[in-house]
Amino acid sequence: MSQDIETVLLTEEQIEKRCVELAKQIEDDYNKEGEVPIVVGLLRGSVPFMAELIKRFTFPCEIDFMSVSSYDGTESIGDVKIDKDMDLSSKERAILLVEDIVDTGRTLSEVKKMFINKGATNVKIVALLDKPSRRVVDIHADYIGFEVPNEFVVGYGLDYNQKYRNLPYIGILKREIYE
Repeated sequence: MSQDIETVLLTEEQIEKRCVELAKQIEDDYNKEGEVPIVVGLLRGSVPFMAELIKRFTFPCEIDFMSVSSYDGTESIGDVKIDKDMDLSSKERAILLVEDIVDTGRTLSEVKKMFINKGATNVKIVALLDKPSRRVVDIHADYIGFEVPNEFVVGYGLDYNQKYRNLPYIGILKREIYE
C-alpha cells in the first residue's frame, strides 16, 4: 500500500499529538457548558480518529455510530443517504459528530439538520481534516485537526474504494491509482 502513496502529508505522531489537543479543547468546552455529549462517529472513515480522540476524554461519554453515504469512488454524488441510524436517542442531548474529513460539506450539513430535527440540544462537529477549497455547502466544523490541500488523501480511516483506511498516517494517493 505504501507504494501507492505519493507523499505522506501527516504522520501518525502528528495526528496523535493533535488528537490530544483536540480532546482537551472539546472536554473543556463541554465542561463549561455542563453537558456530556453523545459522541457519534460517521462510519467508516471516522473510526481511527474517533478511537484516538475518545480515549483522551475523562468525562463519561456515550458513543454511537451512523453510516451515511454520499460518494461513489472519488466523487461526491450530492445525495446523502442514511444507511444506519444511531441506536441512542438524540432528543434533548448534546451531539458531537466525529468525521474524518469535511470536503463538500453535504454529508455533515444533512446529518446536522437531522439531529436538530430530532431534538438535539446542540450539535458540534469535530473533523480530523478540513478541505475548504472543495466546500459547496456553508458548514464549518467546530473543531478541526488539520486543513489539507485539494488532493486525494487516504489513510487513518480515509479510503479509496474501501482500501488504505488502515494506513497509520495521512498520505496523498498517486494519481495513477484513481484515474
